Amino acid sequence: MIGNKVLSIILGGGQGSRLHPLTETRSKPAVPIAGKYRLVDIPISNCINSDIKRIFVLTQFNSASLNRHIKNTYHFSFFSSAFVDVLAAEQTPGNSTWFQGTADAVRQSMHHFLNHDFDYALILSGDQLYQMDFEEMVEKHVRLKAAISIATIPVNAKDATSFGILKTNDQDEITSFIEKPAADLLHDWTSEVSDDMKKEGRNYLASMGIYIFNRDLLVELMANPDTNDFGKEIIPQAIDKHKIVSFQYEGYWTDIGNIDSFFEANLGLTDDFPKFDLYSTQKRIYTHARMLPTTKISGTAMDRTVIADGCIINAGKIEHSVIGVRSRIDTESTIINTYMMGSDFYQPLEHIVDEKIVSMGIGKRCFIKNAILDKNCCIGNDVRINGGKHLKDIETDTYVVRDGIVVVKKGALIPNGFSI
Repeated sequence: MIGNKVLSIILGGGQGSRLHPLTETRSKPAVPIAGKYRLVDIPISNCINSDIKRIFVLTQFNSASLNRHIKNTYHFSFFSSAFVDVLAAEQTPGNSTWFQGTADAVRQSMHHFLNHDFDYALILSGDQLYQMDFEEMVEKHVRLKAAISIATIPVNAKDATSFGILKTNDQDEITSFIEKPAADLLHDWTSEVSDDMKKEGRNYLASMGIYIFNRDLLVELMANPDTNDFGKEIIPQAIDKHKIVSFQYEGYWTDIGNIDSFFEANLGLTDDFPKFDLYSTQKRIYTHARMLPTTKISGTAMDRTVIADGCIINAGKIEHSVIGVRSRIDTESTIINTYMMGSDFYQPLEHIVDEKIVSMGIGKRCFIKNAILDKNCCIGNDVRINGGKHLKDIETDTYVVRDGIVVVKKGALIPNGFSI
């Protein structure tokens, strides 16, 4: 089994400033997604579904909630070698700095990896939404005797300027690489793609930031302390020296890089046939198994809405929204184009019925549109949040506006009658 020869390394990313304020108190891989999961569940689940069950997650900012989630979620048999471990940046006698980039994160953690027996290192990003069979990618890597494999996705000319673009020959070998090319250079950078991709005008192969390295080569490359990043340094420098192969992927994939893409990815789950399939039995997404009661809904008109476990909903209307675990929405409230992450715990009933207390969830007669409500928010009665392009970017103690999306911070209290 090829999976037994692979060690998976998930890169947690930097401070996650583009996802602020969702990363104010948690690392990027720990950000809740789809109402009941965490971002890190996506690459971990892809690994498990591909029979790769030795997984490290590298992080350096706000690691506590990520540690707790992984410890409470991923349990394997005592008699197997499977594990999911978090490695936070650490000071050692030989190094006292933070991770300086993706390659530097792997370099600083190499002594942990080398304690394990593996032939191939699968390096993944912790902030992408996709479902991929890594076993196919590893098999192709072995079959073609590659030194490095890179997962690529066909993109159109408009998107190509935002990615590292690769060029391949008819053997799927990568012959050249350019980082975020200018539009006038693109005519020289087309690659062979499927007929379906050609019809969509997706003629350029973008790196997905998913790599396979042969163990010995990874050890050799990590010995050079002058290279800090895979995409900007390691890969371009390796193209003329090693056999690098493209693994072309044509399914749904999105990089959760900022608030706008995060918001769009979540609301996309409410489509009749969402591009990211949470209902697949072959590509299941795993997360913490909560023992929650069923969701209770009364008097609510709903359309294109995803609702997680343990909610109590008496809203008037919910449309094109994702409602997370343990959410409470009171009577006559309207929720449109909103991702409500839910709550970490239930409040005592006396808090909820006491009109003087602004309790967790959304109160009565509220109007919430184009918003992200982080965990444990307390929204009072008659609150109006109407996000949109008419709002300027701003940050306050309780909320942030980014690209017209209003993000209410974790645990924030929005008083009765407040309006944004």
